Amino acid sequence: MFQLGKTIVSEDIIEKEFVCNLSACKGKCCIDGEAGAPLEEEELQILLDIYPKVKPFLRAEGILAIENQGLFITNEGEYETPLIDNKDCAYVFFDKKNTAKCGIEEAYNQGVIDWKKPISCHLYPIRIMEYSEFSAVNYHKWPICDDACSLGKELQVPVYKFVKESLVRKFGEDWYSELEKVAKNHKV
Repeated sequence: MFQLGKTIVSEDIIEKEFVCNLSACKGKCCIDGEAGAPLEEEELQILLDIYPKVKPFLRAEGILAIENQGLFITNEGEYETPLIDNKDCAYVFFDKKNTAKCGIEEAYNQGVIDWKKPISCHLYPIRIMEYSEFSAVNYHKWPICDDACSLGKELQVPVYKFVKESLVRKFGEDWYSELEKVAKNHKV
């Protein structure tokens, strides 16, 4: 672990390699698991604002789940996306290859909205734990992402480089520049 500003960062994000391999995993991270995607409090209003524009990109089951549960739910005091039958994220749709994709991100990609998706999804496989004095930045190892780990190793892409855009979005350019300096000097 090392400290960057008000963050404590796991060395795994510079030592481990990762590149999403949707053709292999079919987007399982959006349809497997025990809970919806974690949401930050400031993202709740964004979801309220963009939902009418995102709704056309969603499946009927997702729309029904959102209408029944709300645009977000609270689970053990934390905000997260609702699920369809305790499985798929309500914001998921499936493409022609039966790959799970994010309806929010699809609306963004098509220029309908200017918010890509929840930061927790954008950062994955990095997970952030917020504490009163600092944020913990950790690599989350999940067996459904083994193909992403293999592809990352093959392409020699460390986790922090794979999620550069989202790390900059979360912590800023200066923070990311400092992370690059640490990574350059880090010996595995």
